[in-house]
Amino acid sequence: MQRVASLVFAVVVLATTAAIAQETVDIGSRRELFVDRTLIEELRGVTLKLHEPRPADVAIAFDASWEGRYCGYVTVFQDGDVYRMYYRGLPQAGKDGSAAEVTCYAESRDGIDWAKPELGLFEVDGDEDNNVVLADQAPFSHNFAPFIDTRPGVAADERYKALAGTSHTGLHVFVSNDGLRWRKWREDPIITQGAFDSQNVAFWSEHEGCYVCYYRTWSEGEFAGYRSVSRVTSPDFVNWTAPIEMDYGGTPREHLYTNQTHPYFRAPHLYVALAARFMPGRRIVSDEEAAAFGVEATYSGDCSDGVLMTSRGGARYDRTFMEGFIRPGVGPENWTSRTNYPAWGIVPTGEHEMSLFVQHQYGQPTHHLVRYVLRTDGFASVNAPYAGGECVTKPLLFAGKELVLNFATSAAGDVRVEIQRPDGAPIAGYAIEDSATLIGNFIERAVSWGGSTDVSGLAGSPVRLRFVMKDADIFALRFR
Repeated sequence: MQRVASLVFAVVVLATTAAIAQETVDIGSRRELFVDRTLIEELRGVTLKLHEPRPADVAIAFDASWEGRYCGYVTVFQDGDVYRMYYRGLPQAGKDGSAAEVTCYAESRDGIDWAKPELGLFEVDGDEDNNVVLADQAPFSHNFAPFIDTRPGVAADERYKALAGTSHTGLHVFVSNDGLRWRKWREDPIITQGAFDSQNVAFWSEHEGCYVCYYRTWSEGEFAGYRSVSRVTSPDFVNWTAPIEMDYGGTPREHLYTNQTHPYFRAPHLYVALAARFMPGRRIVSDEEAAAFGVEATYSGDCSDGVLMTSRGGARYDRTFMEGFIRPGVGPENWTSRTNYPAWGIVPTGEHEMSLFVQHQYGQPTHHLVRYVLRTDGFASVNAPYAGGECVTKPLLFAGKELVLNFATSAAGDVRVEIQRPDGAPIAGYAIEDSATLIGNFIERAVSWGGSTDVSGLAGSPVRLRFVMKDADIFALRFR
């Protein structure tokens, strides 16, 4: 009987150990943001909260004669000491890929104040004193989308790459050694299966060890159904996998006009997608208002906003938050068709701040790009009300000597942290009563227990974190 009991106990222990191993998340020393439930086992009285970017200032006005009311598909990234911006110039609406389209450029030293340099690369409207970096190459200025190729060993004259093209041409590649002077990489397209009638984006993924490209397809093919996103990967930017439509986790289908997927600069294993959610036929602006704004009738019958999606690789977006991330501004002029489209790229613009960019008043003479600001890592948080609550993580494997949090409390709020064994038992010296009470607002603040921040003795073994919170937000965590 005793032997049977021992065998039963052994089986239970093995089963429990296997279950823990299966659900353990190895985070190493990565920064992890609470934008999804990847780390979360249980929420008790707390919720995941989406935070809203705040409009700060006008980054640029699309006011040059070769720019105009139909500028679009903006790309922004930081390149060392320079911030670079690219966008389509188009003063008059027309067929995608028309000869009237050019690719424009602006730059900044801080991501806040932007200038349009007079480059003298192309003559436009009889003048070379302009900010055009690509012209007379229809249809490629329609959706020219550059990025910095960070793959180790990439040739210097191909450090900057860009994708461009339509359903008629497929996606072609342009390369540059300075981000200003571009040449077509090869005559043939690299990707041909898709609609491409949007901004099609790519980057080298350090996380997945390959190039990834996210581009426009339609859910029912041949421009039918919902505007959707498909993904392909490549080891060399030449040979690409067959496209796979992204999975949205069973959430309601919506038209996603642009996807703007890219690695978050402080946690490159996490891809952030600032997608433009398009609501065809959802009319807010009256004919009279449209006429007053100077909007053509075809650009007044829809509305759109920006939504937040994330991915950790593979063909799946997490849509924890279906609510609008970037709502249209006050007044009907901010509700015309194809306005409120976010740019590709999020950049740091301060010690505690990051910026993203959104088009306002598309199709109007006043069309411009607005800079929005958000707390660093501040897309979403575990949020506790005044009544308080708890968040318990899945078992985690970490590397590092201390735990740092990005958090904010009210004057009356606080955060305490307990480190547990995988079975939920507090580890001696790291129980909730040993934790320092964290109060304040910090991008990085180390947690201490009994006056010490040292957790190195627990590294490499599965542990759970239990956050006990009151009137507080936790945005991110990291072991370092």
